Parts: sequence; C-alpha cells; structure tokens
Amino acid sequence: MPKKIRLGILGGGGDSLIGILHRVAAQINDNYELVGAVFSSNFEKNKAFAQALNMPMERIYEDFDMFVEEEMKLPESERIQVCAVLTPNYLHHQMALELLEKGFHVICEKPLTTSLEEAKALQKAHKKAGTVFGLTHTYTGYPMVRQMREMIKSGALGKIHKVDVVYYQGWVNTVIHDKDKRSSVWRLDPEKAGISSCMGDIGVHAFNMLEYTTGLKVKSVLSDFNFLYQDNTMDLDGTILIRLGDYVKGVVRASQIATGEENGLAISIYGDKAAFRWEQGKPNFLYLLSDSLPTQVYKPGHAYNSELSLDGTKLPAGHPEGIFDSMANIYKGVAKAIRGQKFNDGEFPTMLDGVRGMNFIEATVASHRGGNVWVDLE
Repeated sequence: MPKKIRLGILGGGGDSLIGILHRVAAQINDNYELVGAVFSSNFEKNKAFAQALNMPMERIYEDFDMFVEEEMKLPESERIQVCAVLTPNYLHHQMALELLEKGFHVICEKPLTTSLEEAKALQKAHKKAGTVFGLTHTYTGYPMVRQMREMIKSGALGKIHKVDVVYYQGWVNTVIHDKDKRSSVWRLDPEKAGISSCMGDIGVHAFNMLEYTTGLKVKSVLSDFNFLYQDNTMDLDGTILIRLGDYVKGVVRASQIATGEENGLAISIYGDKAAFRWEQGKPNFLYLLSDSLPTQVYKPGHAYNSELSLDGTKLPAGHPEGIFDSMANIYKGVAKAIRGQKFNDGEFPTMLDGVRGMNFIEATVASHRGGNVWVDLE
C-alpha cells in the first residue's frame, strides 16, 4: 500500500460538524495521516482539542502564519503535503492562496471564496502552482449520485429539458427571530460569510449538484430572495429560475428557514426518454422514472452500477453508507490525484467548480438586487 499522505487541517475544532466529517472521511480509506493543525484561533482551545485527539503537540500551531512558516522549515519528505481549509468563508482565499504559492495541495470547503474576483485569483494561482485542489461539495461523493452522472452521460434520459433541485433546512429559525442571536452568527455576517447566506451555504450545493449530474452549464439566473427582517442583510431563502440552454429550463429552491426541515437536498432531472430522482435523506436509492415502464430503483454495490459508482462503494449491497463515506470518496479521489494515479474527473470537485459556484452566488445576488432580472453567468 502507498505511504500515507501527510494531512494538515485548518479550522474544524470543537464541536464543528464539518471538522469531524473531514477527519473521519480522511481516515476511511487509509490514504491520509493527520500530522499537523490549527483547529482554532484560540491557541489554548487549539491545544486542548489536539490533546483530545491524541495528536503530537509539536505540530499544533498557534496560527496559520506559524503553520506555514514551521512546515516550510521541514524537509519535503516530512512536510505536510495537503491542507484542508475548514475555516469560515472569509479566510478561504487568504489561506488557500498562500498554501498554493508554497506548493501545498489543498482541500477546501465551499464556497471557494467570498467573491468571484477572489475565486479567479485563486484559479490563476492554482494553475501556476500545478498542485491538486479539491473542493468539498460533499454530495458528489454518493455512489448513486455518481451513478446518475454516468447514466446521464451514456444517454439514459435522452435530451434533458427540465431540472428541479431543492435544498431546504430550518436551522436559521433558531436564531433569526432574536435580534441579538442573529447578529452573533457568522453565517449571517457579510464580513465573514460573504454576500450571501442561503445561496452561499446551501444554494451553491444545489447548483453544483445539477451541473455535476447533468453535465450542463447554467447560462443565466433570475432570483427572488427573502430576508425576513430589515436589519438582516443576508438572504435566508430563495427561488432561482435557471436557463441551461435552448429549451432547457430549471429551478433551484433553497431555504434556511424551512421550518422542520433538516438537510433536505433533492434533485429531479427530466429528459425526453426518462427521468431521475434522488434525495440526500435516502442516498442509497436512485429512481429512474418513465412514462411507459414501471419505476426502476438503483442501489449501491450491485454489478449493474458504473465503475465510478462502484469505486465509491465500500460495503456489499444492502449495507447503508452515508455522508462520511461520501466525503471519504472525495478525499480518495484527491489522494489518487496527489499520487499521480489515474482517476475519473467525477471523483472530486475542482477549482473550476469553485469558480463556477462563486459566479452562481454573485449572479443570484445581482439578479435579486436588480429587481428580479435575468443575469448571465460567465
């Protein structure tokens, strides 16, 4: 087995969901060894968390600058090879840019940055660096999402004419109706989250899902947002009409204030031959719909699935896999790329997906601010 890739983590300490998701995912396929980190901007909390993970303390750094400085002093054979950036959005650009310039591979949480301009600057730096950059649109790692992608590529749906993606959550309800609470959440702070909350956090997942599975590119958007309170400048809910080409239309519906909803990402793709439907809450079931045949159900681990789907399946058919496995598949794809091994271009989202995502976020904001008008994506 190849030697494990030396991994560093920035952010994701304490009770962070995204932190444990990345740490577990990195371990699942035995490709990575976590050797250094800055889990928190508070050094005492950082050290305490590292101790709880039983990590060697000599590579638990006080801040990002020390992380880079001290790692660059080490021989290349000992230095961290890839860094996972799990910090709030406003830090992504600064950290990823310096990491790329120093020759590190990068795994970054979405959205890529807080602006399209920053995303393009990162794209330029990445091209110059020649290193591997993976963006963690987690849901692209599910075997049945990958199966859907491969079957659409092979023509299973025929000509696509309608796409409907929904991503509903309700967690913001717990803070938005209290003025003090809503001013203390970083995702509702434009200085930390960027110009969008709902579209920047979950709408961009829906956007990525539809482009990943269909192979089509969103050409223009028309959006309508809801903010609930006058003193809240961040979108909490939105409906986006999309155009993907001549006679190909769709809708992205995203909300953080959908009362009672948990993590309701679902996609329906309609073609002239058949349709697909998939839900994140039931990730092991992919439904193929038809006007003339009974509904077919595809499940992971069966020989009828594509090579890409089977490569992302770890257990025999009938054993459920979930979001840790999905994220692990992205880490697995990045590991292949770092090692120079052959990999499918659907194994992990790239810098281009990050730039596309920021283009989508800015276009939806511009559409709403412009009076709900159509705005083209680059």
